[in-house]
Amino acid sequence: MRRALRVALKTLAAVVFLLWSLAPVLFIVVSSFKSGLEIFAYPPRLLFTPTLENYVSLWHNWPAFFTTMGNSLIVAGGATVLAAAVSFLAGYGYSRFRGRLLALSVLYMIAIRLLPPIVVTLPLFPVVDLLGLSDTHAVLILLYAAFWVSLFTMIMKTAMDEVPMELDEAATVDGAGPLRTLWHVILPLAVQGTLAGALFVFVFAWNEYLFALIFTTDNAKTAPLIISEVMDAIYGTDWGVLFAGVTVQILPVVLLVGLAQRLLVSGLTAGSVKG
Repeated sequence: MRRALRVALKTLAAVVFLLWSLAPVLFIVVSSFKSGLEIFAYPPRLLFTPTLENYVSLWHNWPAFFTTMGNSLIVAGGATVLAAAVSFLAGYGYSRFRGRLLALSVLYMIAIRLLPPIVVTLPLFPVVDLLGLSDTHAVLILLYAAFWVSLFTMIMKTAMDEVPMELDEAATVDGAGPLRTLWHVILPLAVQGTLAGALFVFVFAWNEYLFALIFTTDNAKTAPLIISEVMDAIYGTDWGVLFAGVTVQILPVVLLVGLAQRLLVSGLTAGSVKG
């Protein structure tokens, strides 16, 4: 009886958590297929005739949204690749070497990561303008990669701690240099941690708003900025179009996370159990 009660409570807790997390997303997706009058009808209508009117309006009235999604893809992809390359090398250094300075640098990275983004954006603005990087993909790629490289490095360190150092030594004996050892020995065994960290960076860069608002104006504008413009439209917020834009915006991330779910869980739990 006690075991059945525990299972029932855990199941109930899981259901409540899923409803709490998924209910707003489901409301947005379902509302994107409703007419304006049906979205906020009370009591809510569970049965309705789906319509693509909101998506058609999004295409015709906000064509820049789909262009900026291309910018979001460029920025998110570039930041992910850059952060992965730097974090992979840094994670190897933290995993294979020991020292007081390395330990202090870990504390420094964690402390910096705790700062809210707005703290670093204001002093960075004149620097970015001086370097001529304003309204470019490069500035967002650099900022997003730098913002997440600390956490990504710790994920890579944890993943590489699982790789026995004897493999490094065996590769060295066989004549492999450091870079060849990293590429052919370490990377294949730490690929799950790499993908887990890369997924975090990509999702953050895809959805980030503050940096894009401050450092871009037109050429490198990302999709979240257009969604905010839909909300602040002069003639009022068209909620159906807004929900359609949000649905299109989150769909690639949901698909990506769904496909990489197993790798994400195994990458984040690496090092939690020692044999």
